[in-house]
Amino acid sequence: MTHQELVSCVGWTTAEELYSCSDDHQIVKWNLLTSETSQIVKLPDDIYPIDLHWFPKSLGTKKQTQAESFVLTSSDGKFHLISKLGRVEKSVEAHCGAVLAGRWNYEGTALVTVGEDGQIKIWSKTGMLRSTLAQQGTPVYSVAWGPDSEKVLYTAGKQLIIKPLQPNAKVLQWKAHDGIILKVDWNSVNDLILSAGEDCKYKVWDSYGRPLYSSQPHEHPITSVAWAPDGELFAVGSFHTLRLCDKTGWSYALEKPNTGSIFNIAWSIDGTQVAGACGNGHVVFAHVIEQRWEWKNFQVTLTKRRTMQVRNVLNDAVDLLEFRDRVIKASLNYAHLVVSTSLQCYVFSIKNWNTPLIFDLKEGTVSLILQAERHFLLVDGGGIYLYSYEGRFLSAPKFPGMRTDILNAQTVSLSNDTIAIKDKADEKRTMVHTLAWSDTCNILCGLQDTRFTVWYYPNTVYVDRDILPKTLYERDASEFSKNPRIVSFVGNQVTVRRADGSLVHISISPYPAILHEYVSSSKWEDAVRLCRFVKEQTIWACLAAMAVANQDMTTAEIAYAAIGEIDKVQYINSIKNLPSKESKMAHMLMFSGNIQEAEIVLLQAGLVYQAIQININLYNWERALELAVKYKTHVDTVLAYRQKFLETFGKQETNKRYLQYAEGLQIDWEKIKAKIEMEITKERERSSSSQPSKNFSLKH
Repeated sequence: MTHQELVSCVGWTTAEELYSCSDDHQIVKWNLLTSETSQIVKLPDDIYPIDLHWFPKSLGTKKQTQAESFVLTSSDGKFHLISKLGRVEKSVEAHCGAVLAGRWNYEGTALVTVGEDGQIKIWSKTGMLRSTLAQQGTPVYSVAWGPDSEKVLYTAGKQLIIKPLQPNAKVLQWKAHDGIILKVDWNSVNDLILSAGEDCKYKVWDSYGRPLYSSQPHEHPITSVAWAPDGELFAVGSFHTLRLCDKTGWSYALEKPNTGSIFNIAWSIDGTQVAGACGNGHVVFAHVIEQRWEWKNFQVTLTKRRTMQVRNVLNDAVDLLEFRDRVIKASLNYAHLVVSTSLQCYVFSIKNWNTPLIFDLKEGTVSLILQAERHFLLVDGGGIYLYSYEGRFLSAPKFPGMRTDILNAQTVSLSNDTIAIKDKADEKRTMVHTLAWSDTCNILCGLQDTRFTVWYYPNTVYVDRDILPKTLYERDASEFSKNPRIVSFVGNQVTVRRADGSLVHISISPYPAILHEYVSSSKWEDAVRLCRFVKEQTIWACLAAMAVANQDMTTAEIAYAAIGEIDKVQYINSIKNLPSKESKMAHMLMFSGNIQEAEIVLLQAGLVYQAIQININLYNWERALELAVKYKTHVDTVLAYRQKFLETFGKQETNKRYLQYAEGLQIDWEKIKAKIEMEITKERERSSSSQPSKNFSLKH
């Protein structure tokens, strides 16, 4: 069964079921599993449907498995709230002239409609008018909500306008096309905007109205654009034309179906297929295939909806992987292929493609898979789930205000012990716009403006921030043109995708990775030998930070000397002469700026005087006195050093606590020095008594 007239709009209820509306006044349901179509409702002859949008499945606990009702806008100035069974629950007089578009916000708490009368109106869930957001002299052809549901994007002739719902907030407006803009879409995951116009072009913008991509002019006006739910792809419709594009704009595939103009495009909830409303009465369905994943010598291709081909490029061996249900997401990394279908998750090891580990999924539609060396992460509409490669469920991390529908590979990162999630509530953006960790060790690379940067040992920031610039490798990145993206960082090769879709490979020095390997195995002599062989300051600086982090003072001294940090060499020398291992550890923590931790180490070891002394050395006078009073020891020592400090600068005591404890106290430096000597002797004796005797074997 097909429509007799132009199809104006389509919308998915599940990944297998679609509704379409046409100028023949029919609403038709398409079942993709059985290939059956059925009429849901025949609208009155004076209602010509224009736009359809399903009420969103509610986020959080009361999650429906499928949409239950939709809004339908029509040429008679009304919008209609219609149930899944076709019952018109409510019809609302909304605009003078046709209602050209209607969209629910992401939470389903508000509806925006736009019309030929140039008005933009906000309605409640039940169809009560809340406000008229804007009014203009030209028809508004298309509208979209911002990701936070607090702004609305709409068309005004050749202009695009972003208007916040908040009164008196700044409105953003810019000229976007040379012809009337027919369609817009705004993705909640990547925060990017699509526009399509009568100037036969489609364009990609960021949420500040800055142009990221503009297509070449096509033969006919672009009549529809739509983002895939995860924001990685978008589809474009025109006369006899359906195009699939990467989010940066370049084209993956072009089809020329005999459809007339495609007036409306809808992606299925799982992002695997597209439906188009066609001018000749047809509904066109398209499936995304030929996706590729690569890791080292393996290439995996999705050849059909339920079939993958694995090719080992070293020996040209080919394996075919068949799945019971259609493939939704996949990821290939760390010697494992993780595939999610509509119902299950498959984990393959590259050593054996025949026996995957299979477990059932909680929600079904996985929107993101991330892999680390020891485990992987799945994101779906219900939450974030962490699994081992043996298929064991590890945890489901949560945080207040978590919205899993807007998480993507740019906002979530996974390592062996940590998950990092970018806070969308606080959009203070960093300068770096694309990052990747090495697959073998703790090395990070990123692109910022026109620079490509590699942080050979990012932990330096916790150990000795001063030498961080010496542990970097930087080079010019202008050759990658605008908006490049790091695709992978495998071994010592970084792969970057340019905005035009081409891949560029950058090789970085192999030595830092070798250094990481030596240090993780505590092969300090080999590490020093490598640095002497390479003769580069960067490698020496990395070794210095690594040695401090692992408290290997001998190596740290050699490395700091090699990069000319003489003051640090002297400090390390003084640490080596300290009487106890607790003191050494505390001073190493101080070296890295962890004062509080250093104090805790000393206090736990009963070295109260030493804890007081580090605060005196750092002029933390309040804390030094606080400790002396609390532990009833060395109050006179603190007062003496304070007095000496003030005398040096010719100042008088003004601190009330110091005045209180100094009252009637005579400073006797001889007595204080004797007490300090006694403390040091006590520490030395304690340390030597805890040392094992020479003939005692430490081997077990």
